[in-house]
Amino acid sequence: MKEFDYKKLVIATDQFSPSQLIGKGSHGYVYKALLLDHHQEDKDYDKHHKVVVAIKTPSSLLPSSPSSSSSKSEQTKKLENEINVMSSLPCNQHVLRFLGHADKKLMVVEYMPNGSLHQLLHVSAAPIHTWLKRIDVALQIARAVHFLHERGVIHRDIKSENILFGSNWEAKLADFGLAVDMAGEKARPAPAGTIGYLDPCYTSPENLSTKTDVYSYGVVLLEIVSCRKAIDVSRSPSSVVDWAVPLIKEGRIGEVCGGGGGGSDVFRGMNLRLLRMAARCVSSDVESRPCFREITAEIVACMAEPLKSLPLWVSVLRRVVQLKRRKKRLRETMTWPGQTCRVW
Repeated sequence: MKEFDYKKLVIATDQFSPSQLIGKGSHGYVYKALLLDHHQEDKDYDKHHKVVVAIKTPSSLLPSSPSSSSSKSEQTKKLENEINVMSSLPCNQHVLRFLGHADKKLMVVEYMPNGSLHQLLHVSAAPIHTWLKRIDVALQIARAVHFLHERGVIHRDIKSENILFGSNWEAKLADFGLAVDMAGEKARPAPAGTIGYLDPCYTSPENLSTKTDVYSYGVVLLEIVSCRKAIDVSRSPSSVVDWAVPLIKEGRIGEVCGGGGGGSDVFRGMNLRLLRMAARCVSSDVESRPCFREITAEIVACMAEPLKSLPLWVSVLRRVVQLKRRKKRLRETMTWPGQTCRVW
């Protein structure tokens, strides 16, 4: 775990300038910063190379913070917990990369330039890419949570605001302030999470399990498919779960799918499977909820589903293309005196 100089990080954020602020969380603010990247073991490396990072600090550390002493203590504990959990995890392509900290007061992570899934679904004017890309995002996050669960970590705050996009639009799970390391915890903490995503069955510390994350993930999956917020007080019912699950049970899949061409007949079989799985994730019967190994396998199977429903002419066209490619390779075969040479 790399230790950064606290003063240098403060300078890198321009003294926590509002112009550098890129996000606010439940227990801190996130700032964009430019840091010197030193690789002293690499002699050919430019020691003045700068990298863009994100620096997270409890709002209680900010000069203008009006927080009470109790809330300051709570924010600091959450950041310390986030640092402890993230520093204990090996790197994973679907989890936000932890780079280090300064006195456990500031945390440094990779910078994700394309915002959050919440912004993309509910704020941005542009739709979130294609339908299959949206489902691929769901798959990446399922793999992230599966990775955590295999290492005994329960996230407890899976939501669209905590799913961030990198420069190549890869999705990563972030914000581990509420995460619990089941192996390292002596006593389970009190229930916590975000309204709309919080498992209603998680009512006491003893109820905490991996299925708690499964419920939250199910809400995110419904959010991705429907483009509807987890809680929207302007609608009735306001909860995406209360709205979508009855429609799924009635087979009214087209009414749940929102934008990106997801309502087309080509994707019907895929969406039916996806939404049935989402309904299982948010089931009030905790034991019937799938684990993330099953969820990832099912999404992979769902993404192959549209190929089964392609019309016959598409299959014929694909066969014609394959034959043309084979003929082209044969034409590239040149015969020389006494030998045959194929040019690739």
